[in-house]
Amino acid sequence: MPELDRLLENWESVYKKGLLTFWLLLLLDEKPRYPYEMSAEVLRASQGTMSADDNSVYRAVSRFEEMGLVASEAGASSLGPPRKYYRLTGDGRELLRRFIERNILIFQHPEVAERIRRLLEKGESHEQ
Repeated sequence: MPELDRLLENWESVYKKGLLTFWLLLLLDEKPRYPYEMSAEVLRASQGTMSADDNSVYRAVSRFEEMGLVASEAGASSLGPPRKYYRLTGDGRELLRRFIERNILIFQHPEVAERIRRLLEKGESHEQ
């Protein structure tokens, strides 16, 4: 079993690196945010399945801004200098929409959902 645990951790690591973009863009679609609040919000919104440190979030949104997916503006802060708030652009929203259609909604397709359900049921019966 330790080998399976290692394989699962490796798979999830690769999977979650790509998924961070999804969570960040989804959060920015809701409202403008600054990077340091986004780390905690990713953890909360993903129900604890996804985490990202502040520096990773900041690097990601900076990259997204260079690509034109987000735009930034200075906003007031009660704790010091102005904060840089990021918001999703039209291109960012369209990219997110396309990603969801191609990679998230597929799991709602009845045939795929049924395959997942059957697999999970088999796992439950093998564990008993």
